[in-house]
Amino acid sequence: MKQYFALHPSVFKLDGGAMFGIIPKPLWSKAIPADELNRIEMALRVLLIKTPQHNILIDTGIGDYHGQKFDDRFGVQGPKNPLLDLLNQAGLQKEDITDVILSHLHFDHVGGLHAQDQDLIFPNAKLHLHRDHYQYSLNPTDRDAGSFQSEFFKPLIEKYETLSRVNWLSGNEGLIIKDGADEIKFRISHGHTPYMIHPYDEKFIYMADLVPTSAHISVPWVMGYDIAPGQTTKDKKEFYEFIIKNELTMIFEHDKKYWGSKLTYQKDFAPLKLHPGEASDRQILELSFD
Repeated sequence: MKQYFALHPSVFKLDGGAMFGIIPKPLWSKAIPADELNRIEMALRVLLIKTPQHNILIDTGIGDYHGQKFDDRFGVQGPKNPLLDLLNQAGLQKEDITDVILSHLHFDHVGGLHAQDQDLIFPNAKLHLHRDHYQYSLNPTDRDAGSFQSEFFKPLIEKYETLSRVNWLSGNEGLIIKDGADEIKFRISHGHTPYMIHPYDEKFIYMADLVPTSAHISVPWVMGYDIAPGQTTKDKKEFYEFIIKNELTMIFEHDKKYWGSKLTYQKDFAPLKLHPGEASDRQILELSFD
């Protein structure tokens, strides 16, 4: 039996204008209000999947190692060792994690892989990440270099590789994990960052930063952070066709209020049913896809 849990190790804030690109503030602020610094509060939703043989994490949140100046700038709110604390509440120890799937290597997705007082925070885990995205992360453009903190993640990935615990993904789609009859596969998008992976199975697909919140479902509502915003709109349309065809539930990584939704063609593409799960209220939420 496979179980799914949304974990909320922390919340943080990013500039609302950057999060919505060309969309005017009078429109996007109705969906997610901004604070006095024009920042919107967002979740850092990590997915935990339990199967008979695996305990799988998809992404790891922002971590706790950045320092007070960084935390103030990005409005980070969360305890020390936030991800480990939640795993303990879920009845797991760090040694129980068998697999960590990294959608991409921006600091708010890979930060929980690092801890100041840990060597390998998940000593028995295998990492799953896209080889081409990793290569890009080591030599990004000046425009997005600030999103990659390779001084933290590169040594860790190298340690996992030394231990033969890195599954390097390649291509635009494929298999990540097979556990008996259960499989977790992936598809690739390129608009936010090259070779961002989206894990999925027969029930869910993890949208990462292709559709970070429910407010970004509309195809033109694309982040200013995206390295290729026009490509993002193409990616979204292709993914939406796939999602509707396979009746998958999208999981939003950064939506503080809703954890996911199915899609319908009504009024272009629209959420069929939004699933509530406030990040600040429920730190561990078992997910049902009914």
